[in-house]
Amino acid sequence: MPSSAVHRVVALVTAPQASFEFGCAAVVFRDPPYRLSVCTEVPGNVRTAEGFDMVVGPGLRALDRADTIVVPGWLPINREPSDAVLRALRRAHRRGARLVSICSGAYLLAATGLLDGRRVATHWRYAEELQRRFPKVQVDAEVLYVDHGDVASSGGSGTGIDLCLQLVRRDLGAGYAARVARRMVMPPHREGGQTQYRSEGPELEREERGAPGRGAGGESLAVVLEWAAERLGEELTVDDLARRGSVSQRTLARRFGEQLGVSPGQWLLAQRIARTRVLLEETELSVEAIAARVGLSSATNLRRRFRAALQTTPSAYRRAYQGR
Repeated sequence: MPSSAVHRVVALVTAPQASFEFGCAAVVFRDPPYRLSVCTEVPGNVRTAEGFDMVVGPGLRALDRADTIVVPGWLPINREPSDAVLRALRRAHRRGARLVSICSGAYLLAATGLLDGRRVATHWRYAEELQRRFPKVQVDAEVLYVDHGDVASSGGSGTGIDLCLQLVRRDLGAGYAARVARRMVMPPHREGGQTQYRSEGPELEREERGAPGRGAGGESLAVVLEWAAERLGEELTVDDLARRGSVSQRTLARRFGEQLGVSPGQWLLAQRIARTRVLLEETELSVEAIAARVGLSSATNLRRRFRAALQTTPSAYRRAYQGR
């Protein structure tokens, strides 16, 4: 996206609207080059699930001018959308608009038929019902989000922030997305393939919160993650992380699985790839120099890891994002 372009983001709200899900999009897309607006099927007061009203003026025609359309929840989940709403979403998709759902919003996107044969994320509580109602959709109740490019979906409420940051990352690069995350005091990058945390204990629905913390009976990983993120250029090993956390490698692996849904080695590689993206976007450092800074040992290793993660080369990535 050219730096001078305006990217119009329209949130389609409907009563009872979950205000947190709407807030995920509102806080991420509040600054240029994004321009956020809100619409609803019947303009006027829109009741929220939290008991207050939103006053929304624009109707469905606002979707005809959107570059990205966000559906921040769809409650109750068994409610049938009107033909007018479905037509508006299909029409927007045909002309190239990106459709995005947060949490239960996947139900509305599934009703359009645009998710048939495709993988979709939703809150794990709603996954079984979504699969029953739309058998052609491939529901993944485990992941944080799924991004197909033209359509994208997130799991539980807090994962909407992760998905919105992923869209910013794809539009404007990892460096810009990291700055947005810092403003929000959020982790700069959580992979969509990480699992939604489930628990029946006192910390029910860990996925509803943005930052990593205590898992099911485990201790917080925050100190270890912060320490490692500041030392990516060093030859860190899983044993180094375990020593920093004063635990065994086995215990560390269990806590990573509980709290982040990935192994320590997978998390460490993801951080190195994310840092590589920022350096490719914002510096003229050689691939060799970047490899040394992010702890990937050599240009050959960096290229191999980068291609495996992003299906492109460092040089092609740099050309694409330094022009944005």
